Amino acid sequence: MNKTLSILALTGSLVLGGLVGYDIRERNATQATAPATTTNAVTSAATTGASASQGQMVQTLAQPYDNARARTESEANTVQVVKERRDGLVYISVTEGDSSSAQAQLRQRLQQQLPFDFGQGDQEQKQTGTGSGFFVTGGGDIITNNHVVEGASEITVRLHGSKKTYKAKVVARAPDFDLALIRAEGVPASEIKALPLGDSSQLDVGLKAIAMGAPFGLDFSVSEGIISSLERQVPVGTKGVNQNVIQTDAAINPGNSGGPLLNSAGQVIGVNTQILTGGIGQSAGVGFAIPVNTVKKLLPELQAGKGTVIQTPSLGVGISDVASLSAAERKQAKLPEQGVLIGRVYQGSPAAAAGLKGSRTVTDESTGQRTTLPGDVITAVDGQPLAGVEELPQQIISRRIGETVTLTVVRDGQTRDVKVTLKAFDLAAAAQREDGQGQ
Repeated sequence: MNKTLSILALTGSLVLGGLVGYDIRERNATQATAPATTTNAVTSAATTGASASQGQMVQTLAQPYDNARARTESEANTVQVVKERRDGLVYISVTEGDSSSAQAQLRQRLQQQLPFDFGQGDQEQKQTGTGSGFFVTGGGDIITNNHVVEGASEITVRLHGSKKTYKAKVVARAPDFDLALIRAEGVPASEIKALPLGDSSQLDVGLKAIAMGAPFGLDFSVSEGIISSLERQVPVGTKGVNQNVIQTDAAINPGNSGGPLLNSAGQVIGVNTQILTGGIGQSAGVGFAIPVNTVKKLLPELQAGKGTVIQTPSLGVGISDVASLSAAERKQAKLPEQGVLIGRVYQGSPAAAAGLKGSRTVTDESTGQRTTLPGDVITAVDGQPLAGVEELPQQIISRRIGETVTLTVVRDGQTRDVKVTLKAFDLAAAAQREDGQGQ
């Protein structure tokens, strides 16, 4: 880097020297060729011309630097937002309770990509990680990503502009939304600066986006960009359900996770959560933030969590897009052209309790031929048609446990409504159990 800077500085000097040398040579040539009787006149005219053409520039440069006038309106706004909101930022450090956990291994891989040592500690003795967060209430509640604190045996936080650390504990986690609420112990009330929460439903593509956090362990880093898209859906949380996110080109890197994404009014509009790296492990100009309206929806439940994990409901089915079948197969099975095909219904699931059926294999006793019959096809949830297979888990994860939904189901060419009472169901554990039993 120093070498590069030296080369750049040298290049600049050479260019400047060339320009100055040219000016001197030109003036010497003019003076040498001009008649003696007209030298003073030429010199006077040249001086007058230079003053006329360059006088305004020289006068401006000679004036004292006016900070307010030099900054653009956008720059002044960014500076104001950062100054007013930086004290609401929190730096989070964690020590892994289990170095073999998925989250610990993820953090370790990210840290191994770093070309410098940012004080991550002795990796042979313990695994550590860093992230960001921000105050959301005057009582000291801190929002961050679930993947920042999940599996941590110890959590400490620091506030902006301070080296003092405070121990923190998890109040509640929402793994399926990659959100967590933590609370630090002993932070003076005067040091808690809660950030105002905006409304992510009122955003427009092209609006300013300001990301704050500690990328690569570099405390208090600010990047600015715009909202690049509001139509993006990416897998979020432990279930990997596609959810709506805010896409921004503001630089987001490992360590920014859990930090706030702000608008020009200084309101939080999202929680920085993921980046699309293109394989380089660093920002490629495509970052994603969880919309702040998701935070506001979950906040009361997180605050009442008392260390618990907020669960989301599941139907307990394996699904695919009915469009994956050929037109001939759909016609033969009397299936619709659009909908979600149930391939498997797990035992003890809400879907099983409601009588939904998955694909099944039947054997013709006379010929011994085996035929696979397709399962039920869900075409709508509470009357809202499903345009794609990804929309079913999105619809279910947004509901509450104990809520009843009405599914429009097609079976053997007949359409009917099926009411399903939702509950928490561990689909991965059920699949492992039934696969082990050979079902």
